[in-house]
Amino acid sequence: MKTLPRIAALIAGMILTGAPDITSAQTWQELGPAPISDSGGYSGRVSAIACSATDPNLYYVGGADGGVWKTTNGGSTWTPLTDHMPTTSTGAIAVDPTNDQIVYVGTGEANYANHSRYGLGVFKSTNGGASWTQLAESTFAGRTFSKIVIDPSDTSVLYAAVARAGGFPALAGAKSHPGRNGPVGVFKSTDAGANWTLLAGGLPAVEASDVAIDRATPTTVYAAIGNIFGSGSNGVYKSTNGGSTWTKLAGGLPVSNVGRISIDVSKSNPQTVYALFTNRSDASGNSASVIGGYRSDNGGSTWVARGSVDQSSYGWYLSAVSVKPDDNNTVFYAGFAMTRYVGSSGSDVTPTHVDCHAIAWDASGRMLVGDDGGVQRSTNLGNSWSSLNAGLGTIQFYAGVSSHPTDDNYFLGGAQDNGTNRRTTNSKTWQGVLGGDGGWTQLDDASPNIVFGESQGTGTLYRSTNGGGSFSYAGSGIGGRNCFLPPYVIDPSNHNTLYYGSERLYRSTNGGTSWSVRSPDLTDGTGAIRCLAIAPSNGNYIYAATNDGNVQVSTNAGQTFTLILDNNPGWPRTTRELFVDPADEKTVYLATAAFGATQLRRSTNAGQTWTALDANLPDIPVNTVAADSRRTTPAIFAGTDAGLLLSTDGGTSWHPYLSGLPNAPVIDIDLDTARDRIVVATQGRGMWSAPIVYQCTGDWNGDGSTNTLDVLAFLNDWAAGNANADLNGDGVVNTLDVLAFLNAWNAGC
Repeated sequence: MKTLPRIAALIAGMILTGAPDITSAQTWQELGPAPISDSGGYSGRVSAIACSATDPNLYYVGGADGGVWKTTNGGSTWTPLTDHMPTTSTGAIAVDPTNDQIVYVGTGEANYANHSRYGLGVFKSTNGGASWTQLAESTFAGRTFSKIVIDPSDTSVLYAAVARAGGFPALAGAKSHPGRNGPVGVFKSTDAGANWTLLAGGLPAVEASDVAIDRATPTTVYAAIGNIFGSGSNGVYKSTNGGSTWTKLAGGLPVSNVGRISIDVSKSNPQTVYALFTNRSDASGNSASVIGGYRSDNGGSTWVARGSVDQSSYGWYLSAVSVKPDDNNTVFYAGFAMTRYVGSSGSDVTPTHVDCHAIAWDASGRMLVGDDGGVQRSTNLGNSWSSLNAGLGTIQFYAGVSSHPTDDNYFLGGAQDNGTNRRTTNSKTWQGVLGGDGGWTQLDDASPNIVFGESQGTGTLYRSTNGGGSFSYAGSGIGGRNCFLPPYVIDPSNHNTLYYGSERLYRSTNGGTSWSVRSPDLTDGTGAIRCLAIAPSNGNYIYAATNDGNVQVSTNAGQTFTLILDNNPGWPRTTRELFVDPADEKTVYLATAAFGATQLRRSTNAGQTWTALDANLPDIPVNTVAADSRRTTPAIFAGTDAGLLLSTDGGTSWHPYLSGLPNAPVIDIDLDTARDRIVVATQGRGMWSAPIVYQCTGDWNGDGSTNTLDVLAFLNDWAAGNANADLNGDGVVNTLDVLAFLNAWNAGC
């Protein structure tokens, strides 16, 4: 054991002694994908688009959880604008028609999915996105924006359609935000977004799925009230006095079983109005097929059925309608597919990626569509499409990403509606290797050419023996309920043994060739396993979390389980909320993705008792956790809904880890201690990596500052002889390591 007097002598002599230069970059590196190489290039879901009224190459787009991006060259390159803002969840964007440097962003995505996250008010920029002001957080936080429109005759007047955060079960996307049940409907601002009033006068305070304005007579406003589960109030409403009073329109519109509704008013002939109606959803997100499109040529007094579009069974998630700006007879309906109608003649004009959410027109008349694959543009009304996704890093990863044990460039991850994707070079362009919704992945560290991927559903598991070049089915024998993308793990002590979670645990002992039931139902009867974690030091210890709130542990390789926590809230889909200490099978960490909950816990006795670690953690959902136990006091990383936080004092204090990581939800953490590297997967901003800086720089405690606290933190580890203090990598913790640290500390690296 070293002594503090010896340390003091070393510090006193540091000026006289040379030391190796071990400075390293303390920055995050974006790994991508931006884009995925398939079909001209895909990125993540784009929920909103707004174009300049005068500049044909100026667009703003909103990633569902990727923030706002800007292009000034028609989509050749993109710049993220809101990575530093409190949220990256985007529902609506509006550009001032008289000044395209003034931009409004409604945060919170009103597409009603589990991954359609709550918002935190309105962002406003007056300089084209160079800086932003957050407005009306107390008015709108916890809810979402369907649309924002600006009065062209008085641009200080705005209307906003506001809805609840979505998901199944209902409000899953709100993650228990305290404002989730606040007012919804159509709001109006008369002071350029600073203050907002909920409109009444015959307009119900029910979720508003769209709002549109008559540009020729801006006091005429149309609102779509479209609660996705159905409401007697659902329908199209019209005001002719700026929202003071409203009339519910009938005259041929559907009146029963109505769910989400989208509307648009013709710019060239405002008497022409179109509406797209969807059936209401059941509680599980089914049955929401299209009812049909409707047209009025007298300002909504009467309507006729006009066309349709394929919305599959989830029209609650995808619905938009847009009239060609210079032709009131040409309209586009968007859903799972997209249909163009010229008069009564319809044509399929679906972009290269399905699931459409937003339609916009640039100043030269080109049409843009935002969908689950990013942004597509057409110059011929949808007859052909081009991708605008190069450099647009808005991929939404799910938990369960993998990295290679020896290849620094190899990463594998599953993305929302963008399949399983592989990175093999030092590039932000990735390759798609499996289709559908990509979920959990696994890479066999002992034989890294063996990798696993999946798509949505139970037993949709695939194995590759050539590093992801090709796959074969590997889910034979698996059944039961699923959390959309089930988790599975490889036993580190026997790489032919895998475990897979439906509502029960399944085991394979032949590398995934066949499976058998290993455990009873671990849920309360209706849920599914959403997380599995196996102890690296002892494969008999398996931890499981279910999406109905149970956390259980097995000490006999899954034959029996013991309930160690119940009523644990969180996200209903796949998570990496459990982390087992690599050296101690009984030390386990648990993250909870909800407001107002115990968001981080640790147990040192396999879950018999728990210690809360979130006393000074901001009240924000924690999606995933990892801990570096090489330190005397483990360094704990919390992947939150607003980036990555670090505690080096056992949870007493927390701070953002380094700088440069967007404030997007961190859904997974890969703590690569062999390389002193941390990798995070986000929902909305792809994958990122950074050095573990407290291992090799002067910022030993990783708070982004180099000060005396770092000296004390390092000397504690060095005095204890901890392996992480071996900075020069010679296998011995000695005075050379102190000199190396002090060199880095003195340089402020």
